[in-house]
Amino acid sequence: MSEKDIAIKIEGLKKEYRLGVIGGGTLQGDIQSWIARKRGKEDPNSQIGAKAYARNERFLALDGIDLTIYKGERIGIIGHNGAGKSTLLKILSRVTAPTQGRICVDGRISSMLEVGTGFHGELTGRENIYLNGAILGMSRSEVSRKIDQIIDFSECRQFIDTPVKRYSSGMYVKLAFSVSAHLDADILVMDEVLAVGDMKFQHKCLEKMSEVSRSEGRTVLYVSHNMNTIRQLCDRCVVLDHGKLIFDGDVEEAIGLYSDIHKKDIASYHDLREAKRYIGRRDNRIVTFESIEFLNKEKNTFYDDEDVTARIMINSETKLDRVSIRFGYFDMYDRKIASSLCMDIGTLEKGENELVVGMSFAGMVPSSYRGELILFNIDSFGTLHEQDIVLEAYYFDLESRKEYEWNQLKWGSIRLKDVIKKKLKKL
Repeated sequence: MSEKDIAIKIEGLKKEYRLGVIGGGTLQGDIQSWIARKRGKEDPNSQIGAKAYARNERFLALDGIDLTIYKGERIGIIGHNGAGKSTLLKILSRVTAPTQGRICVDGRISSMLEVGTGFHGELTGRENIYLNGAILGMSRSEVSRKIDQIIDFSECRQFIDTPVKRYSSGMYVKLAFSVSAHLDADILVMDEVLAVGDMKFQHKCLEKMSEVSRSEGRTVLYVSHNMNTIRQLCDRCVVLDHGKLIFDGDVEEAIGLYSDIHKKDIASYHDLREAKRYIGRRDNRIVTFESIEFLNKEKNTFYDDEDVTARIMINSETKLDRVSIRFGYFDMYDRKIASSLCMDIGTLEKGENELVVGMSFAGMVPSSYRGELILFNIDSFGTLHEQDIVLEAYYFDLESRKEYEWNQLKWGSIRLKDVIKKKLKKL
């Protein structure tokens, strides 16, 4: 492709952050902190128990990214949490500025970095459509020509004249995606936005992104942890790891490399206090998974015919009855393939609790997997309350003692018992 076909060109991109809190919020507080540092004393405005960062301690979120994206391409961006994916998209969307490097963009960018980005809660859905159009530099008449298409696609016509602060997260996503996909932007930037919508709408969005890329020549940048959507949408994929671009090319190769990154150091002990959790439970948890450890194992490599013992540490702020745990399992393509239950483990006492469980992976084929933990209790009315959900609790490899040939992508990640032949005869 020629230079004129380039949509985005990134050269030597770096983004550096200073760790810790910058500024105390008031002039008096900043002066007190400055005097304390000069005297070598503890900062009087720091939180008790908070980690003290040196003033020169820095974090390099992006470290020398070089990337060329051509018009009409659908690029997937994958990597572990903290790899720099969202930072890259924020810089492209001009939400934040780079520390070093150069970015050249040919065309208008429409971004969906999180649910409701660019929406004003007090405005109605219709008013927010015009607001987003104005942000993209479109006139009112240009937006008016497309507004019916936007409303129909979003499936929110009944609520389009209602303030969006009353919308559910799913309605937010539907309307925000519809606006981004239909307004005249040359580049669509999407960051894990389809994780909230229902399955039917996700499929509809993927088809729309493919359509605008193929028929209208728009460029799509899509970040997701769902490898299925990456595979369905993207024709090229890049992998980020600790701020560096380590792969740029075929989608299947990228997904394989992404899976291998997790396999490099799969330790038997996992500290779950900082693990990725379901966002809705982050601020109001009364029960927290502290850690999980697979006993008598140095690495999380198991055989498909063995029972595995795990120790789970749980912290509770109060006494809690009728507690259970659900274990969810995801394959290397990020498809949820199975769940198992540990029902009614008993009563959690206030403070730290230890639970030892036996786990079996019979039926799962040899491959790499991700484990999810969900702790819930059932109240006296029979209502289930999810208390803590750890999305990325642990990773493990499953092996077989027998010779094994199985096409996981085509045949699935669960192998049921073989079908028994009862009779065969010529008719």
